Amino acid sequence: MMVNNEVNSAKIQVKHKVSSILDNAIFIKSKSYKKIYELFNTLKTSRGKIIHIIGAPGTGKSTNIYFAIYDLDLKYYEPKFILKDENASPLIVFNKVIHELKKDLGVKSSDELFQKLSQYDAILFADKFHDTHLNNDKMVGFSRWTDSKGFRSFYFYWLCIKEYFSQREKFKNINIVFQTAWRIYIRGEKYDLFSDLGVISLIFKKMLNLFFDVVTIAYTDEEIIKIVKAHYPTLDEREITKYIKKYGLKPRYILSHIEKDYNLKNG
Repeated sequence: MMVNNEVNSAKIQVKHKVSSILDNAIFIKSKSYKKIYELFNTLKTSRGKIIHIIGAPGTGKSTNIYFAIYDLDLKYYEPKFILKDENASPLIVFNKVIHELKKDLGVKSSDELFQKLSQYDAILFADKFHDTHLNNDKMVGFSRWTDSKGFRSFYFYWLCIKEYFSQREKFKNINIVFQTAWRIYIRGEKYDLFSDLGVISLIFKKMLNLFFDVVTIAYTDEEIIKIVKAHYPTLDEREITKYIKKYGLKPRYILSHIEKDYNLKNG
């Protein structure tokens, strides 16, 4: 959960962004987390599940996913997105993903790949896939590639759907967990399709629910106050409420701005 104030704020937000189990030093269990826990608890004894964890940027999708994996001691595999050219075509990216999976798992054929993946409780597509560029500026994360390609990236998703139906019986032997965000730009502003667009987001979430297990990460004011006080025990609740009104129910954004403001006051 991390002299130009915008630069400092960006660094602090990266600091508060969880990208592995080891980053969860402080964690408060919310209602959303309990839903994830219940769903993940089925993964050791079943296969063929596809789970989407959605939520607005800054709500802690990664935080909740990694803590549930740790809490349940799940055996998981997390692929990385290995790409250096943000202008690569969707077909090249799709083939690259398959190639890197085989290379990383030490297999050559599609059958061997599915057999290897079936040995895990979950295959997790999270920050190491979406945001590779945050840890290595020479790499292009999947989120940066989709930002670059825009609507042209839809062909990649079509290739994934086609692969799923052609290998449907093999997919029944593996569980997949997606940290899902679909970013779109309206008049230069960035929005998440599943959380920021009111009725439109609700429609898309219902559509996603028709085909997959879906958990939305969201919080009450009381939960945000508990999360913030776990990090800053002496902070007054009225002060926390001001941050909630300004930045919404998004723990990472609130914590990053509290840290930035604290550093500025004491700098």
